[in-house]
Amino acid sequence: MSSNTSSETQEPSIDTDKLSYEIFSILESKFLFGYDDHQKLWIPKPISPPSEPKVEPLIQPGDENSPSAIKNQRGKICILSIDSGGMRGILCGKALAYLEQALKSKSGNPNARIADFLDVATGSGVGGIFTAMLFATKDDNRPIFTAEETWRFLADNGKRIYRSSRGKNGGILKKIMKNGSTGSRSTGLEKAMKEAFAADGRSLTLKDTLKPVLIPCYDLSSTAPFLFSRADALETDSFDFPLWEVCRATSSEPGLFEPVLMQSVDGQTRCVAVDGGLAMSNPTAAAITHVLHNKQEFPFVRGVEDLLVLSLGTGQLLEVSYEYERVKNWRVKDWAKPMARISSDGSADTVDQAVASAFGQCRNSNYVRVQANGSSLGRCGPNVDTDPSPSNVKMLIGIAEEMLKQKNVESILFGGKRIGDQSNSEKLDWFAGELVLEHQRRSCRIAPTVAFKQANLKTQLAYSQQNLQLT
Repeated sequence: MSSNTSSETQEPSIDTDKLSYEIFSILESKFLFGYDDHQKLWIPKPISPPSEPKVEPLIQPGDENSPSAIKNQRGKICILSIDSGGMRGILCGKALAYLEQALKSKSGNPNARIADFLDVATGSGVGGIFTAMLFATKDDNRPIFTAEETWRFLADNGKRIYRSSRGKNGGILKKIMKNGSTGSRSTGLEKAMKEAFAADGRSLTLKDTLKPVLIPCYDLSSTAPFLFSRADALETDSFDFPLWEVCRATSSEPGLFEPVLMQSVDGQTRCVAVDGGLAMSNPTAAAITHVLHNKQEFPFVRGVEDLLVLSLGTGQLLEVSYEYERVKNWRVKDWAKPMARISSDGSADTVDQAVASAFGQCRNSNYVRVQANGSSLGRCGPNVDTDPSPSNVKMLIGIAEEMLKQKNVESILFGGKRIGDQSNSEKLDWFAGELVLEHQRRSCRIAPTVAFKQANLKTQLAYSQQNLQLT
């Protein structure tokens, strides 16, 4: 066994549970720049930021070679992940609004936005729409939506997106989406997305985002998940897509919407896209993997201990329960919708368990999962995800507010789940404080924590002219 002295001088990542590296497929023995050797690392003298007197120096005198000092120089990459869930996305939107308000309060900036403090964002389905709303920009400076506007957008536009028939079979949803080919009539979700992600007569694209975003869909043509990525879009136009179409694709749930036939801005990449929730109902692992392997934008990340992750769920146990006497005689058609919901929620929980396990000992300081765990308001109807009625919206808003007051549900390493000591709102307050602190600390570091790629202005102008010609 190693002595106490030797264990204290080891990098934090060495003590991280090996499961994290198996899950994220990283088995690197040395850091890219050789920073595994403390003797080779040049540590600057403590610097106090002139405009932030409350921030403690990152390195105390005499601690220049300590593991904590080295870790502080690397900083933490801040990640946001939002689950899919249709109208249940109101729960995530309410959590986002609470987080943004906490950021304003703790930073002292009334104009603070989530995009100012997060480095990477990912979302599936409606979560993908919220991700695009929070990080899309018209001026390369500020996001075009606030966090409060995410859930309000869903509540206000639900009837445009999820239309129900009024015939004898009331409650059966129509397919409201049309094929993505030229000249098709824009309806429902497509029209709402085009209005949301347009600027100066052109459609915003993945390049028109302030930070790295990751939005999944499932490509029927290749029978594999497809991840829309800002980083890839900045590398080549062959992976740049209009944001409205990306949001339409990740939300195109089979049975409700037709598949989306879409192509990149240069026409070189095509896919037949359906719901991102089919591939990644909880995309947290995809975002973590992206950061750990993206040394160009995140050069100083060595492991999960260098990450700060917030994952927002869309609620558990919100529908009617499936009692044995009720389900034992169900036929295939009766199981169709419950199976889809069970599969989606089960997949999201599995990812949560895996991620929590990967963080191991730093789980409580680096990973937060916010999830509604039932409700005293009663169970929602079986069509909770697609019911835009005022009564369903009102119930979901009530569940979201109740969720913030509930005790946080934590996944335990090889131990299932337990109810935490803090409420979800307290966890969000803590997370906001960590984001503000990390933001302040970055002004003290000798090297940038992140090195984001920038959009090519010529490419953006060319695409703008193309849009004008099409209109």
